[in-house]
Amino acid sequence: MRRAERLFQIIQILRRAKAPATAASIAAELETSLRTVYRDVAELLAQRVPIRGEAGVGYALERGFDMPPLMLTPDEIEAAVLGAQWVMARGDPQLGRAAADLIAKIDAVIPQHLRPFLADAALSAYRAPGLAVDVIDVARLRAWIHTRGKIAILYRDEEGRETGRIVWPIAIGYFETVRLVAAWCELRQDFRHFRTDRIVQAEFLEDRYPAARRALHAAWKKQLRRPMRERQDAAMVV
Repeated sequence: MRRAERLFQIIQILRRAKAPATAASIAAELETSLRTVYRDVAELLAQRVPIRGEAGVGYALERGFDMPPLMLTPDEIEAAVLGAQWVMARGDPQLGRAAADLIAKIDAVIPQHLRPFLADAALSAYRAPGLAVDVIDVARLRAWIHTRGKIAILYRDEEGRETGRIVWPIAIGYFETVRLVAAWCELRQDFRHFRTDRIVQAEFLEDRYPAARRALHAAWKKQLRRPMRERQDAAMVV
């Protein structure tokens, strides 16, 4: 790895680190020596990159630091292409168009020598056979999640039974052939998962649910971590 690439990668490591990154952890990821890491960090500091910390403690990048847009590595380009292809194959039409636009924007700004990694990516994602067809407008559902809107749904379970619910949607899970909406269900007074292809009718209400979505999301994730037996007893998945 050339030194310029290594300096860029150190910045990337610090950008994604949730705690100060030690020189040892940086050296292990870059497969280089501690001495090289110390020297590279000193060079970044000389270039006025706002890194806090010191040898033996750890390094952190100050918030607000920015770099030229889309300074991507070949691996990052292939990751973006693969992710966008997956979304185009399995997302709703609006999300699929956004993924295609993302690839077009990357293509417009990356250097010429990186274009082959975009045009001739070694990885591909294909549309899964048997992908469930949704009745509900998933793009509008995503918008309601962001605005904390309630939705009145008519839901058909695996046995064909239909029930009316008012739900507070908080997340959508994209799986190989189906999508699941995670939501607080007013009927059950608990979190439930609803397959989007089994939502027979949906009315997007003007009412906003009172709880903060971040708090609901955290409570939902905590419930997911409960032992499987407890989750089955609670009949969390419908």
